[in-house]
Amino acid sequence: MTDRIIEYLSTITDEEKRILKENADINQADYTSSIDFVVDNKKLLQKGQLIEIRPHTRFAHFPRHSHNYVEMVYMCQGSTTHIINGRERITLAAGDILFMNQHATHEILPASETDLAVNFIILPEFFDRSLSMIEQDNVVRHFLISALTGEMSSVNHLYFKTSDIVPIHNLIENMLVTLIDKKPGTYNINTVTMGLLLMNLSVFCETIDIDASDYEKNLVLRILKTIETNYSTTSLNEISGDLKLPEYYLSRLLKKYTGHNFKELLKQQKLQQAVYLLDNSSLSVDRIMEKLGYNNSSYFYRAFKEKYSVSPADYRKKNGSSKT
Repeated sequence: MTDRIIEYLSTITDEEKRILKENADINQADYTSSIDFVVDNKKLLQKGQLIEIRPHTRFAHFPRHSHNYVEMVYMCQGSTTHIINGRERITLAAGDILFMNQHATHEILPASETDLAVNFIILPEFFDRSLSMIEQDNVVRHFLISALTGEMSSVNHLYFKTSDIVPIHNLIENMLVTLIDKKPGTYNINTVTMGLLLMNLSVFCETIDIDASDYEKNLVLRILKTIETNYSTTSLNEISGDLKLPEYYLSRLLKKYTGHNFKELLKQQKLQQAVYLLDNSSLSVDRIMEKLGYNNSSYFYRAFKEKYSVSPADYRKKNGSSKT
């Protein structure tokens, strides 16, 4: 990290001077106009800005809050302790990175004068180019999609232990220099640099302090829930569109965690529902077939007999249902 950046982050700000002089707390009015402590980008960004930086405020406990933007915290020197979503405690060491989107809550314990961190305040649309640069399906891409769409996600923060990864630090330093100097014409440079940063972080995914399997399992559970509730109309193509993830990737996850592909799981759900309706309703077999979304009676009868060794009508008789 250059002396110029360290000097910029070391300077005692007016806010910090007030905290030290008055032994004061964080003034929430500096960050939000709402009752809930949602840090407002309008308080931190000038009109038309999509990205800005500010030194992390030291000497005071920063109470639990959320943001209406994406925040990236980069630890330049020393350490800071963060509490995410009220339960997960993360201590950033020099060189570490913490991303939080609009759904994460954030609390920070007091930092000393030599604990130097920089906060990147980033509106989601700044990541448009970054998303197009990340082709690999992983937690980084999923985090960006969640930030861009504003949808809730199992991945609302990312913690990267990157103290030993020189290319990461070079890219962040490049962005810091352009944002400190505020030279005109650097916006495109910064969007590309951010894309390169996220691509590098994707490559070094083993440094992410997040259980990738939890991310994958969450996706699989969402797919299974959709199959369970919308078995008569859903398709893998539709789910792919909703999740904004390729069909081949979702198929691979289903096979990995269930041992079955999408068509097999959908057929299982439909046949289970067929059995339930045969046992608990007076609907005709043809009506049941229609409710399940089958338009090919031969396929339905064949699939049912392969599963239960009898036809639907014989199953109903065999199981003694009084509903005919």
